[in-house]
Amino acid sequence: MNTVELIRKKRDGKSLTDEEIKYLVSNFTKGKIPNYQFSSFLMAVYLKGMNKKETAWLTNAMLFSGSVINLDSIKGKKIDKHSTGGVGDKTSLILTPIVAAAGVNVPMISGRGLGHSGGTLDKLEAIPGFQTNVTLKQYKSIIQKCGAVLAGQTKEVAPADKLIYSLRDVTATVESIPLITASIMSKKLAEGIDGLVLDVKTGSGAFMKKYNDSLALADSLTDTAKAFNKKVIAFITDMNQPLGNYIGNWLEVYESIKVLQGEMLGDLVDLSLNLSGAMIYLGGKALSIKEGTEISKEIVASGKAFDKFLEIVKLQGGDVSMIKHPEKYPKSKIHESLIADKTGYIKTIDNYEVGMASLELGAGRITMEDKIDPKAGIIFYPKIGTKIKKGEVIAELYTDEKEKIDSVKRKLLSAVTVSNQKTTSVKLIKTTMVV
Repeated sequence: MNTVELIRKKRDGKSLTDEEIKYLVSNFTKGKIPNYQFSSFLMAVYLKGMNKKETAWLTNAMLFSGSVINLDSIKGKKIDKHSTGGVGDKTSLILTPIVAAAGVNVPMISGRGLGHSGGTLDKLEAIPGFQTNVTLKQYKSIIQKCGAVLAGQTKEVAPADKLIYSLRDVTATVESIPLITASIMSKKLAEGIDGLVLDVKTGSGAFMKKYNDSLALADSLTDTAKAFNKKVIAFITDMNQPLGNYIGNWLEVYESIKVLQGEMLGDLVDLSLNLSGAMIYLGGKALSIKEGTEISKEIVASGKAFDKFLEIVKLQGGDVSMIKHPEKYPKSKIHESLIADKTGYIKTIDNYEVGMASLELGAGRITMEDKIDPKAGIIFYPKIGTKIKKGEVIAELYTDEKEKIDSVKRKLLSAVTVSNQKTTSVKLIKTTMVV
């Protein structure tokens, strides 16, 4: 095959065959196709798209660029969850112990945060000693012992994805639904799962800002899961405001602990229980998502979810005493309050700017080389539709970098629109797709 001819074919809007896509992915992964040529191919896909078959073939080529984990030796269903990311989204830390305590295995491979969106691995590594970098043998052993694992992508799993993503990131080809789909599904299918729950975000703090784009991505992901005979449920959920109140790595671990101990209510709890319920249903431990959600509530109320979280943390080398006594965690040097400058109802929140404000305090990274301060972040109180009063504390800021405080305060105040008229709250779960 001729690489230039295949680039031209896709550039002209024609469909590629399974063999042609395999050739491109395999030879790029082996270093036989240079970056500049594969970048041209990615741009052609970005501009001309791919049909359902091409997307499934691309996923397959990336999936089999490495090892597919075989979990047949572990009894029971293996169900995972994937979120397209956002601000304050720590549901993986909450639902994993709930679902494992319900008797469904959760083999979760997660990623790091980049830009305004936080990453599960960074949150977990805020727990002193917690190891996300595990071998394939350890990965299986941890699941065998406690029914769940929270790990990073190993070298064996979908190596083509890592190479392709790094190119997409620097060639303005990230926002392509076929490329996003193949990236997500190649990693998830490599885990050896039986089913998958998808949380596709929409709104100002999401990757997909518009509902129709989020719906198109959810359709693409579910179609690809079906092509591989996997059970899948997709939710389209709101990301126009932070999920929960805590943003930043340790702060999000802390909020997760409180949820698992049954001490908090609100959007984070509602979404975590619904996602858990869907996973329990796909895992065959409930007859419906609703029943799975009720089982999730009971598991939290009984203390089993928190006990399971302690078990996971211990098996992955984390300091369990910090989970039992989170108040002992090191504190930021600077802790300041943000005061509301007017009275009214919260109309909109630019959630992207809230995420970027947290990053500025040290909670995230702009480049993959940047170091994260696990203590840094924001507790953000108001929700769309709530009333605030002038002089009221609307956020608390935590950082070791004093010079960042003033600019972050300005950023947060400008991110919030306040109206004199009463405003309505947002609908958290916009669509549920059971395939």
